[in-house]
Amino acid sequence: MRFAEIAAALPPTAVTSIEELPFPKIASGKVREIFDLGDALLLVATDRLSAFDVILPEGIPGKGIILTQMSLWWFRETESLIVNHLLPDQEREFARRGIGSRDLRLRSMIVKKLTPLTIECVARGYLIGSGWSSYQKTGAVCGIKLPAGLRQAEKLPQPIFTPTTKAPKGQHDEAIDDAQGAAAIGAALYEKVKATSLALYQLGHDRARAAGMILADTKFEFGTDAAGRLYLIDEVLTPDSSRYWPADSYAVGISPPSYDKQFVRDHLLALNWNQQPPAPHIPADIIARTQQKYLTALQNLLG
Repeated sequence: MRFAEIAAALPPTAVTSIEELPFPKIASGKVREIFDLGDALLLVATDRLSAFDVILPEGIPGKGIILTQMSLWWFRETESLIVNHLLPDQEREFARRGIGSRDLRLRSMIVKKLTPLTIECVARGYLIGSGWSSYQKTGAVCGIKLPAGLRQAEKLPQPIFTPTTKAPKGQHDEAIDDAQGAAAIGAALYEKVKATSLALYQLGHDRARAAGMILADTKFEFGTDAAGRLYLIDEVLTPDSSRYWPADSYAVGISPPSYDKQFVRDHLLALNWNQQPPAPHIPADIIARTQQKYLTALQNLLG
């Protein structure tokens, strides 16, 4: 879809729950609802917003549509590197299952039933976030020793793979090293997802750079079928799973502005909230500015 079509389809208010569908709901995450279609799954991205692993009272209108449409774009871009979980003809799948709502279609994907890996696959090309915090303390990130003297947001000599655990709902993921990752999913599969994650990051970085953005880091999720074939699943290279910076305002030594929910995090930090439920309400101007960040990232990619 063209960007103008997507922007015009965004709802005036946030869609924070998806309930009245004729399919069993089998899971509900911070953003996505998952329904069982029998031979496939329906993944629906709501407009819910979370910060510090807590779902906030207000959502971002159309965020789920933006995330889904960006993921669909990236799934097409990455097909040369790895197969993904999408069923081939999404519109035909929606039609034959009686899913007619335009809003629902725009925020949904019909996907294969796969077994998700038990680790999350993070690739980093720049020293920021938890990676920067770890480097300041130990000079390393996830057991990977880095050169001395690197500064905040500096580009790494080469991208690194820094996986994490998948923590239960309400808990934080924990960084793991190569040995722990290999123990969790098997050495051969671990090496494959490591190589694939780094290749995906490089492709994403290059495409984003051409669109005026820097992809600092990102998280991928993978799953396998009954035959052990590896698939790219969930979402891919969205502002919820990735850190994008405007290339024209990038500078080393600071935390650059980003195309994500950083406005919301900064607002919450200023409130001295204890980061436990219930979360405080978010002002309308913060919601509007955050929506614009998501939209701008999508527009940069789609043109």
